[in-house]
Order: sequence, then C-alpha cells, then structure tokens
Amino acid sequence: MSNPRNMDLYYQSYSQVGVMFASIPNFNDFYIELDGNNMGVECLRLLNEIIADFDELMDKEYYKDIEKIKTIGSTYMAAVGLVPTSGTKAKKSIYSHLSTLADFAIEMFDVLDEINYQSYNDFVLRVGINVGPVVAGVIGARRPQYDIWGNTVNVASRMDSTGVQGKIQVTEEVQRILKRCSYEFVCRGKVSVKGKGEMLTYFLEGKADGNNSQTRSLNLERKMYPYGRANIQTKLGTSCPSVSSAASFPVKAGAGQTSATHANQTLHYLPSVPAVKEA
Repeated sequence: MSNPRNMDLYYQSYSQVGVMFASIPNFNDFYIELDGNNMGVECLRLLNEIIADFDELMDKEYYKDIEKIKTIGSTYMAAVGLVPTSGTKAKKSIYSHLSTLADFAIEMFDVLDEINYQSYNDFVLRVGINVGPVVAGVIGARRPQYDIWGNTVNVASRMDSTGVQGKIQVTEEVQRILKRCSYEFVCRGKVSVKGKGEMLTYFLEGKADGNNSQTRSLNLERKMYPYGRANIQTKLGTSCPSVSSAASFPVKAGAGQTSATHANQTLHYLPSVPAVKEA
C-alpha cells in the first residue's frame, strides 16, 4: 500500500475569490451543559438545524457557484470564485460572484430569523466578507480536508471577528466592486486588524430592487421590519449589471451622519469614532 505522505500535494491558486465568514456570536451564551439539556445535546441539535438550513439555502440554483468550506463551531465559512478562470473572464466574473455571495449573506439573516421565530430564541448573525487571491487544496493523510488559505482568508475572518452583530462588514475592495451592483454601504471607518494595522471598512446595508426604489436593508432592529421570503426573491438573485452601468442612491443622511453622492452611489458616513481594536 502506498504511503499517503509520498503522494503529490493537490493545490490550486486563484486570483480573485470572495470569502465569507458568518458567525453566531451569542450561541456560546446559549450552550449550556445541564442534565435537563441532555448535557448540551439539545443545544447542538439546534445548531445543526441552523447549519443545515444554511446548507439548504446554498442548494438554490442561484447560489450554485458558492462553495461551503467548513464550519468552525457556530461559524460558517464559504467562498465563491473557486473555478479556473483567466484573463478578462476572471476580471468580469468577480462582479457576479461577489454579488452572489453578498445576496447569500443577506438571505442568511432571514433563515436565522425564521429559526428564531420557531424556536423562541434570539440568535444574531455577524458576517465578514473579503476578496482576493487564495490557495485551495487538500491536506492530511487521514481524513483529508479541502480548505483555502492566504491573507484574503485571514482578513475575511477578521471582518467577522471585528464586526458588529446584525451587520455585514466588508473590506474596501469588496465595497469598490459591489458598488457597481446596486448595493448600499455605510462607511464604518478604520478598524484595527491584527497583522494588517488599520483598515477602512464598510457595512453592507442592503441591495436596491430593479427600480432602485426600495432597499433590502440590514440593521440591528431589522426584526421590526420583517421581510418575507417571497418578498426577498424579487430583490435578490438579480444579475449584477455590466461594469459600465451605474446606480445612484439619493438617500437622506440621518441624524449625526453625513452623506456624499458619487456617480455610482451614495455613501453614508457614521459619526466619527476612534478606530476599533480587535479583541
């Protein structure tokens, strides 16, 4: 029998991959090992239901290009763009790929809301997204596992860990790409990221519908403004417009905010705050 250690290492490099980490930061507070809870089994049963519903969401045809990488505790890791592309094709595909990943992240909130409604819980989602080069491969002699590595993955994880509950935090590069695809952002400011120093980040607030008249929004009080799944299907799953297309978001700034209108969008700036340091 051949020695697995002597087998060729399988790996593939990709230049533009969208990476998402979605965590449920208050799940650890929910997990309790008690006799009445079957020593934590019931908590794990509910977590399994949540992860399985996220998997079922990914089974939709529109999300077929997204790859689930793994789950780490109550954190769900996925990526898009893990297909061989080159030259102009790769440059064009990242717009639609990132748009698909953003839509998936937005719809994850609705999946979790439905679980909360059915189980009388109050779990919250916190998401981080980044884009850039990664290396994908399979490692290990026993139970080999497919995974992705690189600075892009590390920063995506930091976008989650330094994020805000109920929000999708993205890097400046993600915002630059998605602003062409009818998405709205709030500039959070600079966040202190381990190994990277201070990074300018944005909150993905939602996506306008085809007429740019409504926005599928995300905020901490989002449960006060329910969005049914039938309604969200009319707003998500829309192809990203061509690179030459431009969308404008004439939204009035709220109290303590300023707004700046650009050719492609309106950015809303939160009140100035010190740089956020990672825990």
